[in-house]
Amino acid sequence: MSNILLLLQRVHQNVHQNRHSLDKKNFSVPKIYTGGVDITLWNELSKEEQKQALSKDWYIYYKFIDSTTGNLKRMPNIKGGCNRYKTKKERLLVLTQLRDALEYLLEKGLNPYSDSDTSLLELEQAPPKKNKMVVVASASNDTKVAVIPQPVKPVIIEPVLSIKEAFAYALKIKKKSLNDTSYMNFEGRINRFKKALDENAPITSLNRKQTNEYLNSILETTSARNRNNTRIDLSSLFEVLANDEIITENFIKRINTLKTKPQRNKTYTPDMQETIYSYLEKNDALLLLFIKFISYNFLRPVEVCRLKVGDLDVKDKKLYVRAKNKLVKIKIIPEILIKDLPDLTQMNKEDFLFTPTKIGGQWIATENNRRDHFSKRFKSIVKDHFGLGSDYGMYSFRHTFITKLYRELRKSYSPFEAKSILMNITGHSTMSALELYLRDIDAELPEDYSHLLE
Repeated sequence: MSNILLLLQRVHQNVHQNRHSLDKKNFSVPKIYTGGVDITLWNELSKEEQKQALSKDWYIYYKFIDSTTGNLKRMPNIKGGCNRYKTKKERLLVLTQLRDALEYLLEKGLNPYSDSDTSLLELEQAPPKKNKMVVVASASNDTKVAVIPQPVKPVIIEPVLSIKEAFAYALKIKKKSLNDTSYMNFEGRINRFKKALDENAPITSLNRKQTNEYLNSILETTSARNRNNTRIDLSSLFEVLANDEIITENFIKRINTLKTKPQRNKTYTPDMQETIYSYLEKNDALLLLFIKFISYNFLRPVEVCRLKVGDLDVKDKKLYVRAKNKLVKIKIIPEILIKDLPDLTQMNKEDFLFTPTKIGGQWIATENNRRDHFSKRFKSIVKDHFGLGSDYGMYSFRHTFITKLYRELRKSYSPFEAKSILMNITGHSTMSALELYLRDIDAELPEDYSHLLE
């Protein structure tokens, strides 16, 4: 038998043994998910396709054998904070190093099911790449294996962000998903929490106990409702940090929500409503018209503040309002309101419908400030004059006229028919939501039951 044939047989035997040992591995080779595209064809992708891939989370995925079934089971994805980076190059740099490190540790015996296994932490360097093995045949028919070592690339350990840096990062992300008013309130709560901390401390030093103590201080100085709202905003911020693996978990989810006593505006009696209307006709006609949009179109005060002249189509009797739960909501303008409107045809359609001094004009102010202006105006002109408590406000007119409308409908229709008609007017998305609202404002009352007690 020739020397070449002997050499081929030996190589075949070695390869077969290596494959057999690979078949017995208790893990699959870790791979990188790159947003659903072939990363080798990156430069051939369009800018839009690249942007779409980068908008998704990239991660490392692999499988490990399940001791109960004996089958390979998918393990949790590993992101390593790579999705904070916005370029392919930066993400691959992080994920490639982590993938090589993970494969090395798995080969050394890492068991992802054992959180307490620290034996592998003594390794002082990143995993070397697999050494290339060169088979050489000598004249004496001996096979020599030369091992060519590859340079070791250290895994870059990213520095832990400070509380100040982590909060700034998360706020930047949240700003893109919140409207101006919501973001302003959100940012205010986050910054107040930050002032109670050491801003230069690492974000990983912040814990549940420290956060809970801050929430308790909010409870002591304000209310359970404010404390719960603060908890919601903090949890939303920490969810961003957890998703991008800046922190290990959003521990605020494990902080309980306190029970609160719901507060709502009372409904005005018919006499109170007529008295206030008569008083405003003489003392503040602009505020009265503002209130009529709440009363007749069932808008919230902030929705009235959003209205611009161009949002009203008087000819078609349509009103286009930007509500909190929809981009644009279309409502009819009832005739009872149309007759109180001034001529809007000569006004700039981009002007706000309501300003402090007139109908139709420029008003450089935030949405919150515009709403607060009319709330304070109502307090000083109406509430202080009539001695009304904190449970009465402009929103009370919405309750008042929905109650009035429902009771009128009930004179001619069954409860279900009346609610079906009313739901189309008020804009409630479901019958159950409307029924809950009607119960809250005591819109439906029983008939006199004196005869049942005799």
